[in-house]
Amino acid sequence: MTENCSSEQTARAQEIARNLDAVRARIEQAARVSGRSADAVTLVAVTKTMPASDVNAALVHGVRVFGENRVQELLGKLPDIRLGEGQCAHLIGHLQTNKVRQVIDKVAMIQSVDSVHLAEEIDKQAAKRGLRMDVLIEVNIGGEEAKSGVPPQDLPALLEAAAGFPHLRVCGLMAVPPLCADKEAVRPYFRAMRKLFIDIAPKKSDNVSMHILSMGMSGDFDIAIEEGSTMVRVGTAIFGRR
Repeated sequence: MTENCSSEQTARAQEIARNLDAVRARIEQAARVSGRSADAVTLVAVTKTMPASDVNAALVHGVRVFGENRVQELLGKLPDIRLGEGQCAHLIGHLQTNKVRQVIDKVAMIQSVDSVHLAEEIDKQAAKRGLRMDVLIEVNIGGEEAKSGVPPQDLPALLEAAAGFPHLRVCGLMAVPPLCADKEAVRPYFRAMRKLFIDIAPKKSDNVSMHILSMGMSGDFDIAIEEGSTMVRVGTAIFGRR
């Protein structure tokens, strides 16, 4: 039984390694189209519902950042995840203010800040632990009622407020555009995000330094990179369907 389990884990690790190689090839090609190096794009392996053994397999094969959507799932996995030097976790899903204290010292970045209230709570909890938390502002670029994220027109006000929180560091923007049957149909949303990013980037303060544009997932990350993404969040293409 132990041998079978070990054999299955080895086969699974090899599958994840092959998938990662394929994803990196897509990243390299898309970066080339955009006139950039693949090194300019950070790959976040999205590990929602995946066991710690899968996360560890990805980390062994060179993944530097893994992303979790839910606080409780992240906390449940972390004791079994073997993070090496330079490897870390990001929270990429919607974060309730009452759970900020649970995750504040467990992740290197929170990618889903979408309100002044949440930014204020992150600042408060980070201050208690003597931290300065890197965050991204999530933008609801498609104006979808069911999705979190700040409307584009409210982004400047949120950034201005976030700049006043000394224990935050706003590093850029994140978006989850509408799901489109035709991959090319998502391109205008990525372009709109890139425009927002470019327009806001020069407006720096002590706590706002725009250098990350997190957009693109398994089905469309190559298009996102072509349109300027610097960080892609990929789950299915690495681990298979959930």
